[in-house]
Amino acid sequence: MNNFLPVSKTDMDARGWDSCDFLLVTGDAYVDHPSFGAAIISRVLESEGYKVGIISQPDWRTPESLKILGRPRYAFLVTSGNMDSMVSHYTVAKKRRKRDSYSPGGEGGKRPDRATIVYANLVRQAYKKIPIIIGGIEASLRRFAHYDYWRDSLRRSILLDSKADLLVYGMGEKQILNIAKALAEGTPATAIRDIPGTVYSCSAEEVPPEAVVLPSHEDLRQQDVKKRYRAFAESFRIQYRNADPFQGKKLVEAYGSRYVVQNPPEHPLGREELDRVYELPYTKAPHPDYLDGVPALEEVKFSLVSNRGCFGACSFCALAFHQGRIVTSRSVNSLVAEARNLTGDPDFKGYIHDVGGPTANFRFPACRKQETLGSCPDKQCLFPKPCKNLKVDHGEYLEALRTIRKLPGIKKVFIRSGIRFDYLIADPEDTFMRELCEHHISGQLKVAPEHVSSRVLKAMGKPGREIYDEFAKRYRRTNEILGKKQYLVPYFISSHPGSRLEDAIELAEYLRDTRFIPDQVQDFYPTPGTLSTCMFYTGIDPRTMKPVYVPKTHEEKSMQRALLQYRKPENYSLVKNALRKAGRQDLIGNGPKALIPPYQRGKSRGKRGRL
Repeated sequence: MNNFLPVSKTDMDARGWDSCDFLLVTGDAYVDHPSFGAAIISRVLESEGYKVGIISQPDWRTPESLKILGRPRYAFLVTSGNMDSMVSHYTVAKKRRKRDSYSPGGEGGKRPDRATIVYANLVRQAYKKIPIIIGGIEASLRRFAHYDYWRDSLRRSILLDSKADLLVYGMGEKQILNIAKALAEGTPATAIRDIPGTVYSCSAEEVPPEAVVLPSHEDLRQQDVKKRYRAFAESFRIQYRNADPFQGKKLVEAYGSRYVVQNPPEHPLGREELDRVYELPYTKAPHPDYLDGVPALEEVKFSLVSNRGCFGACSFCALAFHQGRIVTSRSVNSLVAEARNLTGDPDFKGYIHDVGGPTANFRFPACRKQETLGSCPDKQCLFPKPCKNLKVDHGEYLEALRTIRKLPGIKKVFIRSGIRFDYLIADPEDTFMRELCEHHISGQLKVAPEHVSSRVLKAMGKPGREIYDEFAKRYRRTNEILGKKQYLVPYFISSHPGSRLEDAIELAEYLRDTRFIPDQVQDFYPTPGTLSTCMFYTGIDPRTMKPVYVPKTHEEKSMQRALLQYRKPENYSLVKNALRKAGRQDLIGNGPKALIPPYQRGKSRGKRGRL
């Protein structure tokens, strides 16, 4: 018998099981590694004595694929996998991706669009009366009515479309154990209504009287476009202000005679709880049935998850809605023990790829207040400048890195999950910057200023250009002192809400002056659960309820993207048209400040090439 959880009747027989307590259906390949949500949830349940089976990437065309392990005793647990299935399948241009890193061999097409809904409905076809619990990133970010970029329309709560009994949002360990306990005690799934971090549906008579009422689904679909968009922005604002476990209230959204009720968020796991989760007996490998491996494991197999949560609160990031703004972290001892175990893996070459999380250099809540009162609902910890109460401390993170890199068998410890450079330079000590450059990067450091225009950065919730410039200056100086030739690779987003052509041109000029042309540019991708997506859909910033410009046409988005890579020959016409449209013909010429020449190199100076 292998150490993986059962995926077949043969596996169950080897364990002497007649049935499973829970069956977990996932859109990912079965990888028993704590970077995969399905592995964590299944191992957490197993640690409490529950029998868990895995149904990975079932054939969604037939309910028979959900019967391979028989009927579970308590419930089906359904997740799309580590990624939103729509993001996994489509680029921001809505073109179908050919590969899926979370599938065996990277093969695409192994899961359906909107996998959570499809799988849950398939379960209902296979077993008419069985509790269904949905969770994971796809369910978590669609718990209320949400904008669907791929259809350019509003969709209702995924709880209703999936016909599930309960929705778990957030990371889910505490919720799933409380749900399992209730089911084991004989409580019907439809009667489980008091667990934090869950969402359920009910009738009007059952709505908790203390719940805050969101604009109804009818309000969000009314004919008056301005009122419709304002209602959505108001709804999102209320949700955003109640995304904290200490201060969040119950929320309710009406759908005719049915109501969707969200309980307040669950508190994040404490340090000891987090250590226990990551010390469960994972095999750290893909299931042996996958002869070609699973690409998504390659980067994380020799990485360590150090923390959860992020108080950076970037507008385009869904972490505030999923993991929350309160940072928690594993102990140094737990990280060191896992690193030591990695050295015993026959495939380990001495390189730990990452010690980090959503933001690598966050280890603690932003301030003491967060530990007992939660996050400020109307303030951000780092934007527009670091809060006076912000606790800036890299000491424990450095302790972990120093200890790990001294272990026998460890050649190098990288930091690849990203750092907040504004948090780093807020540190009065330069120790972390020095050790980062000396020990934890190899040739280049990737950072994410995202833009340089103050207008766009304000919409993004990112620090001003001067903060990034100061960081870049310190980075260069530190490497000069160390005698190292290492470079910064900044990431930028094009066509984010708030960005006009002149903002994209400002960024292009910055790239010209800093002599950096990005190989890759990420167009803003409006995914559910982010402030930026709310802005994209409504044209309203829900934090202020004021209008915000949104570039939406294919032409303008193409121009903004091309401006960030203005030197590429294939972008010449787009850049030229953008500069003309913005009245910036001064940037077309042969001078040192020009972005492009008056005609495309290698082409005739005929009418099409002239200014």
